Amino acid sequence: MDDRQALCDAYRYLAERGLNRGSTGNLSLRHGDGFWITPSGASAARLAPATLVSLDAAGDALSPGRPSSEWRFHRDIYAARAEVAAIVHTHSPHATALACLRRDLPPFHYMVAIAGGRDVRCAPYALFGTEALSAAALEALDERKACLLANHGLIALGADLEEAVAIAEEVEALCGQFLAACETGEPVLLTDDEMAAVIARFETYGRAPAAEE
Repeated sequence: MDDRQALCDAYRYLAERGLNRGSTGNLSLRHGDGFWITPSGASAARLAPATLVSLDAAGDALSPGRPSSEWRFHRDIYAARAEVAAIVHTHSPHATALACLRRDLPPFHYMVAIAGGRDVRCAPYALFGTEALSAAALEALDERKACLLANHGLIALGADLEEAVAIAEEVEALCGQFLAACETGEPVLLTDDEMAAVIARFETYGRAPAAEE
């Protein structure tokens, strides 16, 4: 499948799953030395491969169209994280609710480790589309594949589009579970040692066993 079509399909999938609505959120996919990104004001119904915007590594446009206002943090994440090939940004309900509380997602459940560490950090608030937001996101994403943005939403990273979408979905579900647990009490958190064991297990989880010589 063409990379641009895959990006459009992922955008529609997230909208259908309720992780984005209208023209909220944005996605990008590394392409050569730059990346494809969804356009400003994009809606799932109107998005098509031809409407995606190609940016180079500096963030300069290589194709017609106006890129998402959040192109800066996409550019800066790709520059800082060579292993990242896809970025998903959503305004999904539960992740955004937790972000509006300006709270990290703590290790209340072992699946939090899907984001690469013992928690999912919440970056300090900064105006959307700014260098300040990009810097805050990069710091929150240090050694992580996801972060919350205070009073804003969620960023998820992946080695490919499938992984980035899967992490965005899982973190959204985890935020919902955490908020639900908080309604009846204070969730019991896993220890650093317990989370370290989970993270180690995740390094091989879902991978085919290596072929014997």
